[in-house]
Amino acid sequence: MIVRILGEGQYRLSDAELDILNALDDAVESAARAGDADELKRALLRLLEEVRTQGEELDADLLVDSDLILPDADATVDEVRTWMGEDPAYSGLLP
Repeated sequence: MIVRILGEGQYRLSDAELDILNALDDAVESAARAGDADELKRALLRLLEEVRTQGEELDADLLVDSDLILPDADATVDEVRTWMGEDPAYSGLLP
């Protein structure tokens, strides 16, 4: 699976990481829905750090379609809420 972090780059991760990423994504979603900017920042940092440490960074010159796109660590509550949309059935940043 290829994950892009906006403004940073792409990482190749094994599908085995998906469960861990989904759990971290749940924390991001919960913080955004609660409007808790501090917790959102912490949750986003944990999610992005997991991608960085468990993934293999791809060469910037390599053009590969991303399976997932994540916001950067400075994303605001409003930006993440917009990203998530208003649909209560939304399943998070990771499908």
